Amino acid sequence: MSDTIEAGLRADIEALAIPFEHHEHEAVFTVEESRDIKASIPGEHTKNLFLKDAGGDFWLVTVPAEMRVNLKGLPSAIGCKRVSFGKPDAMERLLGLTPGSVTPLGAINAEPGSITVVLDRSLAGAERINVHPLRNTATIGLSGADTLRLLEHWGHAPLVADIPAQD
Repeated sequence: MSDTIEAGLRADIEALAIPFEHHEHEAVFTVEESRDIKASIPGEHTKNLFLKDAGGDFWLVTVPAEMRVNLKGLPSAIGCKRVSFGKPDAMERLLGLTPGSVTPLGAINAEPGSITVVLDRSLAGAERINVHPLRNTATIGLSGADTLRLLEHWGHAPLVADIPAQD
């Protein structure tokens, strides 16, 4: 991840006067690996699913870190056809991100309309959600509402949905 892109992200956050907290840490690739780091950072922690639906559209779904998403029930909750996990090359092409660094903030790199970003309703309303700032060696905490503001600032129409969890 280039410093220029991250500088652009920080510039947008500052231009919109969005309060945030930044934490540097060791690289983490999974929710499991990030447990120790999360313990010291307040707020809701997240995980991200990069998906492709049966119609060929791409989706980035952000949910609470510990949620096990019901992938069969997800399409009706977000309004798409059956979903599967998107390929890393598509992720890099659309979001400029690699697996392990996925974040809704990756939408800064995506053409509006090329991907639909979905935030679970509980995160959209949260005082602080923690996401990667385009790399998995840091965490940035900001409100769910401000995350939605950033997505809209970049020309996206984020979707807030009740994401179904597995029983």
